[in-house]
Amino acid sequence: MPAVSRAVHLTVAILAALALTACGSQPDAGAGGTSKPADAAKPAEGAKAAEAPKPAGGPPPALPVKVAPVRVGEFSTDVTAVGSVLAQESVLIRSEIDGRVTALPFVEGQPVRKGQKLVGFDASEWEATLAASVADLRTKQTDWERGKDLLAQNFVSKEAVDRLRGAVEVAQARMQADKARLAKTAIFAPFDGTAGLRVISPGAYVKTGDAIVRIESLGAVKVDFRVPEVFIGRLQRGQVVRVSMDAYADEHFEGRIVALEPAVDEKSRTVLARAEVPNPKGLLRPGLFARVAVQLETRPGALIIPEQAVVPQGRDAFVYRLGDGNTTQMVKIELGGRRPGEVEVLGGLAAGDVVVAEGAMKLGMMPPGAPVTPLPLGGGAPKPAAAGAADKAAAPAPAPAAPTAPEKKG
Repeated sequence: MPAVSRAVHLTVAILAALALTACGSQPDAGAGGTSKPADAAKPAEGAKAAEAPKPAGGPPPALPVKVAPVRVGEFSTDVTAVGSVLAQESVLIRSEIDGRVTALPFVEGQPVRKGQKLVGFDASEWEATLAASVADLRTKQTDWERGKDLLAQNFVSKEAVDRLRGAVEVAQARMQADKARLAKTAIFAPFDGTAGLRVISPGAYVKTGDAIVRIESLGAVKVDFRVPEVFIGRLQRGQVVRVSMDAYADEHFEGRIVALEPAVDEKSRTVLARAEVPNPKGLLRPGLFARVAVQLETRPGALIIPEQAVVPQGRDAFVYRLGDGNTTQMVKIELGGRRPGEVEVLGGLAAGDVVVAEGAMKLGMMPPGAPVTPLPLGGGAPKPAAAGAADKAAAPAPAPAAPTAPEKKG
C-alpha cells in the first residue's frame, strides 16, 4: 500500500506545519512559564515618557538675591577726623607758699563748688607777721599826724613831714603783702567741677609750686581735632559735629564747633578745630580718643542706596536694578556723598527703584536678564514679584497632558 502510506505522510506533514505556525503567533512566555499580552506594557511606557525630564538648554533657575528700594531722605556731606577730649575747664591746684598742710576738706572724685575750701595751711606765722605790720603802720600814721601839726606851727620842715608820709605808705604796702600771704594759707575751688586724686596728706610740708589736686569741669567737654586744609573754606563756627568713642561703642554725642585755629600747621597741612560737646551724664572724660564727623553740607530729598549695592568697574559705578518679571538690569549710576553703610546717588536711578543689595557678584556670572528671587535686605519673607510678573504668577499652571501611547511600528 504505497499510495496510502504517502497520503498518511502528507497529512502528518501538513499538521506539523500548522502546529509550527500556531506556535509562532503566540507571545513569548515569561520567566514563570506564563505569557503576557504585548499591549499590556504600552501604558507603562507612555507614563515613563511623560515623567522624563525636559531636555537641557531651558531657562536658568532663579538666583536668590537680597534687594532694597531706593530711599529718599536727608543726606549730608561729612569730613571725618580723630581727636582728643579735653575738660571744659581744668586746673592743677599748687601751693603758692611754703607751709604745713592742716586740712584737705574735699572728697576725692566728688563734685566741688566754686569758692569751696580745698586746702588749709598752718597760718600762725603769717598771722603774727600781719599783726606786726598793722602795729608798725599805726605807729607811722601817728608820727605823720604829729609831723603835720608841727609843720603848721613851723617847728619842722615840710621835707620832714614828707618823709613821715612816705614811711606810712611803706608800712601800708608791707601790711597788704602780709595779708596776701596770709590769704594763701587757704586755697579755694576756682570753678564748679570734680576733684581728682590728691597727692598729699594732711600734715605734709609743701613748698611753693608743689602739686596738690586737679579740678576738672565736666558739665561740657571740648574735643580738639585736625581737618585737612582743603576743607578750611567750608569750616565755620556753629557747625554740627558727631562724636563717637571706642569707650562707648553704642553711644553717639553731638556738639558744635566753637573755635578754629587761625594758622594752618605747616608740617601736616591741617587746621586745628575745637568743638564743644554737652556732657550731662558725665560719660566723657578728658583724654579719651574721639572720632569726629563734621557736617559740611546737608541735602534734603537725596536718593540713598546701600553701599554694598554698588558694583565698581574701573572709574564707573553700576548697580543691578530689578525689573519686570524679577529680572535684573545693570545700570550705570553717578555717586555723591558717602557715609557708613550708605551712598548718595546723583543720577541713574529714581525714587521707588529696587536694586540688588546682596548677590550682585553672583549676578555677574549669570547671563543678562537672568531671573532672580528677590528677598528683603533685612530678612523675612520673599519680596513679591514685580508688576509684570504678578499676573503670570497669579495665573494657574496648565494641567499636565495625559500620557499618550506610542504609535505602533509596522
